[in-house]
Amino acid sequence: MAEADAAWPSHGGETGERLRAPDFAVPELGPVADWPRELRQAIDLMLASPQRAFVTWGPDYLFFYNDRILDAYRDENARIFGRSYRRSWPAVWEEVGTYFERALAGEPVLRPGLHVQTTRGGGEKIDIHVDLSMTPIRDAAGKVVGIFGTSADRTEHFQMAAREREAREALEEKSRTLEVVNQAGTAITGERDSARVAQTAVDAGVALIGAKFGAFFYNSTDEAEGERYMLYALAGAPRSVFDKFPMPRITKLFEPTFAGTGIIRVDDVTADARYGRNAPFKGMPEGHLPVRSYLAVPVRTPAGDVIGGLLYGHPEPGRFSAAAEASLVSLAGQAALAMDNARLFEAVARELARRAAAEEELRLLNERLETRVAEAVAERETVFAALQQAQKMETIGKLTGGVAHDFNNLLQVISGNLQLLARDVQGNDKAERRVANALAGVQRGSKLASQLLAFGRRQPLEPRVLNVGRFLGGMEDMLRRALGEAIAIEVITSGGLWNCQADPTQLENAILNLAINARDAMAGSGKLTIEAANASLDDAYTSGLDDVPPGQYVMLAVTDTGTGIDPKLIEQVFEPFFSTKPEGQGSGLGLSMVYGFVKQSGGHVKLYSELGHGTTLKLYLPRVRGREEMVAASPETVTMRGGEETILVAEDDPDVQATVVELLTDLGYVVLRANDAQSALSVIESGMAIDLLFTDVVMPGTLKSPELARLARARLPALTVLFTSGYTENAIVHDGRLDAGVELLSKPYTREQLARKVRAVLEAKRRG
Repeated sequence: MAEADAAWPSHGGETGERLRAPDFAVPELGPVADWPRELRQAIDLMLASPQRAFVTWGPDYLFFYNDRILDAYRDENARIFGRSYRRSWPAVWEEVGTYFERALAGEPVLRPGLHVQTTRGGGEKIDIHVDLSMTPIRDAAGKVVGIFGTSADRTEHFQMAAREREAREALEEKSRTLEVVNQAGTAITGERDSARVAQTAVDAGVALIGAKFGAFFYNSTDEAEGERYMLYALAGAPRSVFDKFPMPRITKLFEPTFAGTGIIRVDDVTADARYGRNAPFKGMPEGHLPVRSYLAVPVRTPAGDVIGGLLYGHPEPGRFSAAAEASLVSLAGQAALAMDNARLFEAVARELARRAAAEEELRLLNERLETRVAEAVAERETVFAALQQAQKMETIGKLTGGVAHDFNNLLQVISGNLQLLARDVQGNDKAERRVANALAGVQRGSKLASQLLAFGRRQPLEPRVLNVGRFLGGMEDMLRRALGEAIAIEVITSGGLWNCQADPTQLENAILNLAINARDAMAGSGKLTIEAANASLDDAYTSGLDDVPPGQYVMLAVTDTGTGIDPKLIEQVFEPFFSTKPEGQGSGLGLSMVYGFVKQSGGHVKLYSELGHGTTLKLYLPRVRGREEMVAASPETVTMRGGEETILVAEDDPDVQATVVELLTDLGYVVLRANDAQSALSVIESGMAIDLLFTDVVMPGTLKSPELARLARARLPALTVLFTSGYTENAIVHDGRLDAGVELLSKPYTREQLARKVRAVLEAKRRG
């Protein structure tokens, strides 16, 4: 066996001799006689193969190859034969390693036309194409222990294909160039636009002579600066390249072209004696296109007039031949004739256009006159409609205001006496229920009056600078309680939200009103989305809207997944007493109240609805740049208790006066009364100690309540003033907003509301 091993392998040429050499060894495998049977069999096949064959062994890819491959690695034979392929050829491994890894993983690999580029240890570059084939070698247990592969050299095949491709591309390029020239000649001959003639000629010249860039400059005379040249057409570079440079002037290099006295062809313009080197540029300005080879021919009409010049350049020297010059001269002649014809045609076209423009201007004048008449009529109708709407709103406002004053006074009398009666009937269940029902009716009546005032834009607002995002965050729990678990609520607040100015109580009512409307539209189940974002309304949007100035707004959108609104009804939804709900399920004042509140706040309302998909109602409140104000604690948060202070009640309605006096007395206060403002002032001037003046806003007599309050505070600086009214008109409310520093308790109010408000203003005065 030892003798047989010593003679192995018995074939294989130089590679076989190397394996049989006594001093040959592979450290990872030990003596040849101890090599695995599978490896020796694979090497036998490799040495006998007529192809370029190789074997790798183990995870280090120990590399063996036959004499067909030997020549490729002869200079490095000692370094790589029997050594790790991966470590011996790291650069090649980056390109082919993945195929070896796949084969060692048990996958047969065939990769035709593999392109390998690297450098041998001696510095020689390798650039070859091979068809690579690899088969896994398995041991008796079926484990992959090596790779048997072949590497057929396909370099010559690929080089021939590349040469064929280059020859074909060169032929195609010449054909394209010839086609461009032919097309340019045809186009120039029939073209009637001088700019297109110039551009076509420049493009054709670039293709014809192999220039990198070309230009057509035409002669121009400037009264201030004399004769100069202007760029007409450019190829090979963007026109912006020349924007920062002055146009060329008469120099020794340019003069023959633009004077029509000769052709300039220079192999290296920077070495030519005519190349200018004067200040400020001393040659080509910095950033100019790099020009070495230069060819320029004049463009002259048949009459001998010089139109301009065709100029071509290339960054390399010696690129333009005499043949190129002759071709360009011919092209310039064709361009000159075509431009002369085009200029004549353009002159005629300009005259015709001038006449057509005059006729069109006359026609447009007539049309504009008709349009102006139509616009004036439409504007008059729009103004009239706006005036009618304003008059309607003013009438509704006066009507609701007048009704609200008396109606709320009546409700106050009823409410006050019912609350006093409730105390007397305690323990009588039937009587208590009837009183409670009556008080609920008073509450509905109060809400109705409030909604009418809101629609008529007559409610007194107490605006604050708000961040709507934080405001919505404070309402989420209340909304979830009001809508129920079957309604999913999502509140989305944009980052960087602007501040706006609005009455927080009325804004809360508006949002709650919209949410409840949405709940009803979704039949108690669906999704409600409330979104706050910044919005800018431009002139184009606001031009068709009444009382909506362009500018920046905070947009509050309420979207439901309900049934939507019929498009025919959308124009009516903001009208008072209009409702899409079944009879008895809505007053029809909810949306009108929201509309009136937003308009009174200087904002805008937009409604989008789609049947079967839902409704979005957007409120736009004007942006303000002031700092956000902390919303004052509601009187409801003040403990409901009475006190021992002295209160002067000024009320002209005897029934209301009697009720409120009894309510305040029941709360423990010392109560004085006056039937009008003058009587109240007399009580104050009497010197009696008074802590609070509780006065109706609208009373008969020459002395009005605001003036009473001013005189009272002048005499009693520590005095607190609380106004009350069913409708304030313009006494303490201006531009729809409660005057600064004014405290108001709107009628009708409950015993609890009265107690908390009185306590709140007294304690606020004490703290202040």
